Amino acid sequence: MGDRDRKQQFRRGGGKPAEKRHESGRPAWRDRGMSADGPIILYGWHTVAAALANPQRTIRKLWLSENAARRLADENIDTRVTPEIVRPALIDQRLGPDAVHQGLLAEADPLPSPDIDELPQEGIVLVLDQITDPHNVGAILRSAAAFAVKAIVTTARHSPEATGVLAKSASGALELVPLVTVQNLARALTEMNDQGFMTVGLDSQGSEDLGAVTLRQPLALVLGAEGKGLRQLTRETCSVVARLDMPGEIKSLNVSNAAVLALYIGASRLGLMG
Repeated sequence: MGDRDRKQQFRRGGGKPAEKRHESGRPAWRDRGMSADGPIILYGWHTVAAALANPQRTIRKLWLSENAARRLADENIDTRVTPEIVRPALIDQRLGPDAVHQGLLAEADPLPSPDIDELPQEGIVLVLDQITDPHNVGAILRSAAAFAVKAIVTTARHSPEATGVLAKSASGALELVPLVTVQNLARALTEMNDQGFMTVGLDSQGSEDLGAVTLRQPLALVLGAEGKGLRQLTRETCSVVARLDMPGEIKSLNVSNAAVLALYIGASRLGLMG
């Protein structure tokens, strides 16, 4: 596959075929933290509408309230499968009373997970070091889509599945930003360094402010988990460890907010904003 085709494949949200197996014979779905036969759950207007619009996403079942079905028809959104029209209370029973589903629920196949060596050699990639809160990862995905991030690299273990709450929090961005799932983050960062990425870890103990670092493409911004921050081996593998300096009394941000600030600084410094 040529570089141009590979980049186009990333833009469509695709990658290696879903049935890919590793050299060990282990199915690739195990590395993505998914079950072999279980579909993922998508709910909410933006999440389901984006999935329906993504040709790489296979929709298995679709539950709609009458109002949601009418809205999809009014906006000329193809349901792609014959929906089951149900009362919202039935979707409540499936998801729980706290899920804001807006009358839409889909069962779908996971999207394929591209390989680390397929990362485009341009722009920005985010790397998440064991961030486990699906709300935070979903919010990071949404920001990543806003800043045209090429991919998000995350670990197979200690990271949430790309379903349910994460997908809802991402508000459709799950269909726009490829997720690259790896077994060993330090090894993946080493590969990225070898591929020419500038890998910048974000940590409150970083040697200099991110705004003062000379950045270049391709850039990988590495974010650590709430509280723990970057793991030691992750820090040691990054080519630079930087901090986010702020003028106020509170010096630390929620990781999803830190991601937005880092992306803004990175995109501005690299000339990617215009």
